[in-house]
Order: sequence, then C-alpha cells, then structure tokens
Amino acid sequence: MRLGVCYYPEHWPQANWAADARHMADTGITRVRIGEFAWSRVEPEPGRFDWGWLDKAIEVLHDAGLGVILGTPTATPPKWLVDQMPDMVAVDEQGRKRDFGSRRHYCFSHPGYREQAGRITRAYAERYGNHPAVVMWQTDNEYGCHDTVISYSDAARLAFRDWLSDRYKTIDALNSAWGNVFWSMEYRSFDEVDLPNLTVTEANPAHWLAFRRFSSDQVVAFDSAQVDILRQLSPGRDVMHNAMGFYTDYDHHDLGRQLDCVMWDSYPLGFLEMFRFSDADKRDYVRQGHPDIAAFHHDLYRGCAADGRWGVIEQQPGPVNWARNNPAPLPGMVRLWTLEAMAHGAELVSYFRWRQAPFAQEQMHAGLLRPDGKAAPGLGEAAKASADIAAILEAGGPANGEPAKEAAIIFSYEAEWVTATQSQGEDLSALWANFTAYSELRKLGLNVDIVAPGTDLNGYAMVVLPCLPIVADGLAEQLASFSGQIIIGPRSGSKTAEFSIPDNLAPGPLQAIFPAQVSRSESLRAGVTHQGDGWAITRWLDHLESDAERELVSDDGMVACWKSANMRYCATWPEGEVMAVIAARAAHDAGLAAVPLPEGMRLRKAGKLSFLFNYRAEPQALPEAVQGQMVLGDRLLPAAGVAVLRIG
Repeated sequence: MRLGVCYYPEHWPQANWAADARHMADTGITRVRIGEFAWSRVEPEPGRFDWGWLDKAIEVLHDAGLGVILGTPTATPPKWLVDQMPDMVAVDEQGRKRDFGSRRHYCFSHPGYREQAGRITRAYAERYGNHPAVVMWQTDNEYGCHDTVISYSDAARLAFRDWLSDRYKTIDALNSAWGNVFWSMEYRSFDEVDLPNLTVTEANPAHWLAFRRFSSDQVVAFDSAQVDILRQLSPGRDVMHNAMGFYTDYDHHDLGRQLDCVMWDSYPLGFLEMFRFSDADKRDYVRQGHPDIAAFHHDLYRGCAADGRWGVIEQQPGPVNWARNNPAPLPGMVRLWTLEAMAHGAELVSYFRWRQAPFAQEQMHAGLLRPDGKAAPGLGEAAKASADIAAILEAGGPANGEPAKEAAIIFSYEAEWVTATQSQGEDLSALWANFTAYSELRKLGLNVDIVAPGTDLNGYAMVVLPCLPIVADGLAEQLASFSGQIIIGPRSGSKTAEFSIPDNLAPGPLQAIFPAQVSRSESLRAGVTHQGDGWAITRWLDHLESDAERELVSDDGMVACWKSANMRYCATWPEGEVMAVIAARAAHDAGLAAVPLPEGMRLRKAGKLSFLFNYRAEPQALPEAVQGQMVLGDRLLPAAGVAVLRIG
C-alpha cells in the first residue's frame, strides 16, 4: 500500500513547491493528487489556456520521485462558463437555482455543460495523458457532494422524459407500471410527465424511484464520457473517482464497473458528528470515530470496484471544517485509520491535505502541515504509518494473501431509494440497516464483505440481506444453491421493481427459499418494545404466516426470528442485541470461529496476519482467542493502538 497526499500548488508560491515535494517524499509519501479544482487557473478565459504553472508543478513533483494523480476540474466550472450558460446550474427541490460561488454548481443533465466537461477533460488529457509523472486520473470530485445529484432543472425534466421513453416504450406501459389509475394520475404522453417535486402531497413512489434511477444514470453517463476520453488519450493509466461516506444518491456499483478502482474520502470524526449515531457513541468516540465507520466504507467500496481495487484518496488528518462540531483526533488515530485501510486491502491512503489553507471555505480544515508550513500532529503519524507499512509488508502483509472470506452482506443502492421514498416509519433506512448489521458481525470478529446482488457467493460461510426491498432477478435462485447460512432482514422482497407490493406478498421472490408470507408490517415508535431474553423487538416488526421454527419469541409472544433449514428471517430491525444473537447463532451454524471482541475493538484478518484496532480512549487487552507471533504492537493495546499478529 502506498501513501499519498492532496496538494494544491496553485494556492502556494512556486518557490515553496520543491521543498514541499522533498518533504512529502521524506515523510514516505509517493503519490500526490492535484488539479481537480484548477479550471479557472488553467483556462482563465474561454479558449485561452495557461498551462505553465501546472507544467511546472508536475515537473517539480516528478523530480522528487512522486507520482501524480491528476484530477479533471469539472467539479468547479469557472464563472465565465456559468455566465455563458446560466441554465447549466442545478435546481433544488424547491425550484431554486444553485448558483456560482462555491463548487459543484452544475446539473448532470445539461447538454451544454456535458460538452464543456468533455472539452476540458480532453484538453487535460492531451496535455498530460502521456506525461511520465501522471500515474492515475481522477474524474471530477465527489459526485453528489452538497446534494447535487438530484436536480429539478428544465434540462433534467427533458432528459427524464427521454429516459422514461427508453425504459417504458409506451405511455400506457408507464401508467400501468406506476399504478397511475390511483388518484387519476394517468398521462397521455411522456411529454406530460414532470419531475416529482412540488406536488401537493407525496408524489407516486414509483415516480420517485424512476427519477432516482434516472438521476443515478445521469451521473454514470457523465463520468463515462470522461473515462472514455482519458482511456483514449492516456492509455495505461488507471482512472478512479472519489466517493463519499454514507452517500447513496447514485449507484456506486454502476459507477465502479467503469472505473479501474474506486476511491473514497474518509472523515470518521465528521461522519460521527453529522450522521445518526447515538449520543453515547458521540461521547465515547468523539476523537476516534465509531469503530465501524471507516471499515464499513472500505468494504462497501471494495465491493463496488470492478476488480475489487480501492483506496482512500482523502484521509482526515486533523479537525475538519464542515461538521456541527470539529474535534481533533485522539493521538494515534491518523495512524490507526491508515493501517486499518491497509488491513482491508487499500492500495492507497492519501491525506487531505498537505498544508492547511489560510483562506476561503476550508481554512479551518487541518492538513499535515499548518498554514505556516510547520508540522501538524498528523504529519508524524503519517511518517510512523509509513514505517509500520514497511514492517507489515516484510512480515507477509495483505499483499501476500487474500482476506478470509467469512460473511457477505448484500446491499443495493435502490434499497435505500425505496426506504427513503417510503420509510413507513422514522429513520428506517436500508443503508443504516446494513450498517448496524455490519457492526454486529464485526463485533464477532468476522471479516465482512459488502457486495452487490449477483456477486459470486462461492467461498462465503454466511450471507446477510439486512434490508433488500427489491430482490433482483436470479437472486433467489442463487441463494437456493448457497450451502452456508442465510439471514434475511425485514422488508426484504416487499416491493416489485416498479415499487408495488408483490402479488404473493413479501418476501416476494424469496418465498421460493423461505416458507413464509408477511401478513402485515408495523413500525414501532421509540419506547415501544417487545422484550425477549436479553434482546428486544424495536422499531419494526414483520408478522409472518409460516410453518418455520419460531427461534426468538418475545415475552408477549411476538416472533423476532424465524428459522428454516439454513435460513433465518429477522422480523425486526436488524440492530442491537437481537441482531447480535441472530448473527452469533448463524455464525455458529456456519462453522465460523467467532471471536467476541471488547467494546470498541475490531479485528481484520488478511492473509496470514490478524490486525486489531482499539477505538477506545483507554487501553484494552487482546482477547485470548487471538493468538500469533506479534509483528506490531503489544497484547495490551493503548488507546488508538494497533496490533498485528502473524498466524501460524
């Protein structure tokens, strides 16, 4: 695994560049990402290019032995371009334009902007496509950041109508698929279909699902145009894009299939603060991040990549600037996050950013250096991680062995689109059902892969569907031939591909493998529970008509888990103690050697090595069940400590 850093030479005097480059190399950094926000400097006026400064920056980095990851600048179109095409900007759900003055001010559906994005991408690729310093390309930056995938512009409306025509062929087919006879919503032609915002009350959920699918396809098509240009003009270089945390507005599986690798931007403290973690988690992990935030995304994006190639292109090195509160990491966490990415198979961890900017929107976002050029705390941890990586590789690290295949979670982005459109209860998100199920599996010390429907399941001992409302064609047949343990979560198989209830009721196609019908479902308000033996039914309950075994029954007779052969149906929300019990029983039946871990400790097995990470703010001893020759660390892990053991 390599280390990298994000650098913005246009922010600093040229006299600093060579010293910065040498300092990067001395720290153990070998890759530098540049250029993704530089359109106004590269093309200050329409058609007039100023390449001199970027030529110089690339040469300076190359002379220091650093490989350049060059980003296309399409996330930040310049003011002159917006003035030329004022309708290129996205429009929010309330019909308001999202104008120039920050970034991501474009609509994916605007044909004029698509043409301009291709033009600047081609200019970059023609200039640097065969430069020996350029080892990788990044398309754009963080598709969808600031909620910019879904646009309600005129361009989006026209493109959506064309998309619908291609999908349904006739307006009668669309009316039938969507159930538009309800509330007299039938259309006479595709030209009558508007976007689903600004309706009096909720729009048809099938309309919303179609618009989400369309919006995702627009992102993928926008990216594909850049990928094609880069592959043509810069052969032999990898092309990647940087995804974000807990973000689902486009299908990352579709995007990943056309990239060489998928990168993501890891900000564990910011995500802990901004997303739906408990007050206890936010207190206990305030300077560490929840112990499953980073790993969940490592495993998610590895599963999105066509060949399983992934990395972290932006790693938090200190306080960020964009969360409600922005604490500094506990000493040791930057190193821990780096080595944890290695344990999960990353090929790169790149820190954001080299030097903290003293101006503009991100001036409070820490870097490896302070604004005055002196070392920030993250710099020493990056250097220490570089030395640790060398020691781990020498001991036969992840590069010399495949990770253990133990449990697979099947996740679909449209599952989240379904629960976001029709949650049927507060905060009942498919994404978070997947996260909480993942967390319970990892507390057992299991390796967990997160895969798309249709992924080859050969070699896994357990497969989990935490919440999969739409069951893809062929998945039931694939699971029927799977010999390991299967856990089916609530709402799975509850919707058809066009967002209606299946004729045979939920779990729909999964009835072919699990003998049950969901007769009714209910969401439960906070505080309403059905208590079992050390566990409780909370938030959701599917009532089943089934001859399957009632494996977990609450004190008042409600069934939390049904069992038939090698399959279990979790009828309540898959989180907390109830999921812990179900997962532990399935792991036992699968023959997996579960290792229950102390609170805040996580284990990842890679090749012949076991990695252990202590996310707690106090020391913890390794479980006795974890044995091996110590490569790194000690059996008493300090706060933010890492241990690596060689097995056998």
